[in-house]
Amino acid sequence: MVLLQMRMIAEQYLNCDVKNAVITVPAYFNDSQKRATKDAGKIAGLNVMRIINEPTAAAITYNSCGSKKEKRNILVFDLGGGTFNVSIVTVEGDKIEVKAVGGDMHMGGEDFDNRVVNFFVQEFNRKNKMDLSASPKALRRLRSECERAKRSLSSAVETVIDIDCLYEGQDLHMKFRRAKFEKLNADLFDKCMQVVKQCLQDAKMSKNQIDDIVLVGGLSRISKVQELLREFFDGKELCKSVNPDEAVAYGAAVEAAFLNKECFNLVLMDVTPLSLGISVDNGVMKVIVPRNTPIPTRKESSVTTIKDNQTEVTFPVYEGERPLTAHNTLLGEFVLTIPAARRGVPNIKIFFEVDDDGILKVSARDQRTGNSNQIAITNEREKLSKEEIDRMVADAEIFRNEDEELKKRHLARSALECYIHNQKDKVREDVRKGNIRTPVANVIMNMLTDAEDWLEEK
Repeated sequence: MVLLQMRMIAEQYLNCDVKNAVITVPAYFNDSQKRATKDAGKIAGLNVMRIINEPTAAAITYNSCGSKKEKRNILVFDLGGGTFNVSIVTVEGDKIEVKAVGGDMHMGGEDFDNRVVNFFVQEFNRKNKMDLSASPKALRRLRSECERAKRSLSSAVETVIDIDCLYEGQDLHMKFRRAKFEKLNADLFDKCMQVVKQCLQDAKMSKNQIDDIVLVGGLSRISKVQELLREFFDGKELCKSVNPDEAVAYGAAVEAAFLNKECFNLVLMDVTPLSLGISVDNGVMKVIVPRNTPIPTRKESSVTTIKDNQTEVTFPVYEGERPLTAHNTLLGEFVLTIPAARRGVPNIKIFFEVDDDGILKVSARDQRTGNSNQIAITNEREKLSKEEIDRMVADAEIFRNEDEELKKRHLARSALECYIHNQKDKVREDVRKGNIRTPVANVIMNMLTDAEDWLEEK
């Protein structure tokens, strides 16, 4: 529904149909999440031309906005509302090569907000001897004010949390300093820098090899974040030529223009965020595509049987970094039929292919007989069937029509409200000028008030 709404906004602005789209996702989105995103695009009536990682899109923006053509290594620090990503990218002319990605799918602005909200809940409870958390409405008001305070502290050292009648008639009025905000979130700031260090290790680079640090996402404006980055990179100035709020969307637009052959040549080399492999030897993860492998890619590995006279070999395919598959994410199972033979005799080649969108396909071939099979790892438990997608597409069209009707109702309501207010003003003016008698004016005003009351009920 979000994508459908965005499509409608684009169509209204461009005054034409919009069918194609490039969609960005957090760098740590796994295979299932990317597939779900493509399905969501289909349901919204979009042809998803490409899915790219958000930090990669920001790197495209950096490259397209700059005039430098020499080779440069950039670190994209992307801290948004719900996710945190770091990417190290090498740009040279029109070539963009992702070297490493890292991050946390479950850390973002909401986590910082939660720390502040919890602090003020405790302070309110301590001062007033009542449980503020018992009121969802009060918590929503407090969260909104805390979010505003967080933004204020990016430029000011102190702000005020001021909410009248927050709960049971009690007000909340307290000063909130930047130092306190930083103390409440100290471990989250440390976590951010640990990811930066790990990403440098994965890219096999030192911090001195980074030419620019590009900030993306609203939370990258936090003073402490910028201070820690400057300190870690020995005083290097941060790149602020890219708008943190628009960088990802801008990069997606440039990629879309390139795919539509409407702009300069663009060579984009992204990487896999997580390792891909199969389960062998009682649940050990055999990695076939290591994390941070450039995509598109095709990797192969040899496997054999572990029992005599096996006629089928099942390959559970996993995604993750843990040594045991039980701790990683199962993407699906791949089955190959083979002739019976003694254990260890069959020589089976298994191939992993990752496309430009980071989506995986697996195939296998028995070298002795030539038997082969190929499937797309779809994680059937989560994948939508064609029938489900078609049904949702139809539902989306119904919602779209309902939205149009709702829009018409809002416009009609607004027009009627304006008419009523204008007529009331006209009646008052006519009374003042003596153009209409008071009893008649009262009758008209009562009718207009009745119309207002009727409108309030709708």
